[in-house]
Amino acid sequence: MERYYAIGLMSGSSLDGLDIAYCEFVFENGQWAFKVLLTDVVVYPDEWIQEIKSLPVSSAMSLWQSHTALGHYFAEQVNAFIARQNLQGKVDLVASHGHTIFHFPDKKMTTQIGDGSAIAAVTDLPVVCDFRSGDIADGGQGTPIVPIGDRLLFADYRFCLNIGGIANISCKTGEPNGIVAFDICAANQVLNSLANRLGKEYDAGGDLARQGKVHPPLLQKLNELDFYKLDYPKSLDNGYSRELILPLIEGFDISVNDKLSTYTEHIAAQVAAHIKAIVAKENLSFAAKEKMLATGGGAFNTFLIERIKQLANIAVIVPAEELVKFKEALVIALMGVLRMRNEVNVLKSVTGAKKNSVAGAVYRP
Repeated sequence: MERYYAIGLMSGSSLDGLDIAYCEFVFENGQWAFKVLLTDVVVYPDEWIQEIKSLPVSSAMSLWQSHTALGHYFAEQVNAFIARQNLQGKVDLVASHGHTIFHFPDKKMTTQIGDGSAIAAVTDLPVVCDFRSGDIADGGQGTPIVPIGDRLLFADYRFCLNIGGIANISCKTGEPNGIVAFDICAANQVLNSLANRLGKEYDAGGDLARQGKVHPPLLQKLNELDFYKLDYPKSLDNGYSRELILPLIEGFDISVNDKLSTYTEHIAAQVAAHIKAIVAKENLSFAAKEKMLATGGGAFNTFLIERIKQLANIAVIVPAEELVKFKEALVIALMGVLRMRNEVNVLKSVTGAKKNSVAGAVYRP
């Protein structure tokens, strides 16, 4: 039996904060088991939110200064977490996803800021980061990367759906260890932006959307977007919602509640359509008894989950709150452990790369 204690750091596109998860992993008889032992969310100060939002149109100097500064900020938060939880000497490594600023696989580039060398220097711990760039260099999409966790930690679920700033899905195929995954659509990035216009941080429980009505012309325009015609593997950049989705929605003179209701229906419709596409392409047998694990902030949107269940005709399982919130940080921690074991942690069947990869840059203190 081999045992590891790792901290996973996840900063998602919705900019709701830095997720920190202290996890235990046990490898025994060819199987992985895990426990999420301690967690925290560090809410970004307004100045960091504004700075990160500005980076896609900032100078190269600003980008790299922010990269370094965010690495030091992450490290300070890790040290504070370790001190609060009395974890000195009980952490084997830190794995950090960083925060995505650019993601353009067609141009063979992706950028996650949060300098790993700074994290290693300040925490005095080994750090693994930069999990996406190697896969993109090898012809892959570089995303999603968490399906390695879906395969190794959540084998009981045929489908795993993450509803974050962008919604993505994974599915175990009939082949041994087979799994496919891809981005579906922009999700909380759009819903949160619309809720902000009503003075809300987000649409809690989908109540605002539930009060509105679906606007069929807008729904049709959304469902006709070119991205949905692409075969998987495929992925979205954070700018997609800002540059395309929100301007499209703003072109319709309807209430914010109706916009929320329509976009919620759009997410559910795309989840259902892409499940159907996976079943057809992978030649899978499918029944309503199939289970789909739903995590990410959107899993708390009960109205959205209701619509997904209805349209996809699938049993959607929303786990305990801790796993909903911290599944991505958990899997990032696992990916760090796999990298230190020199084992595959990014899958070509998911990203479309030429080969599986042992991804991540390692920084030692």
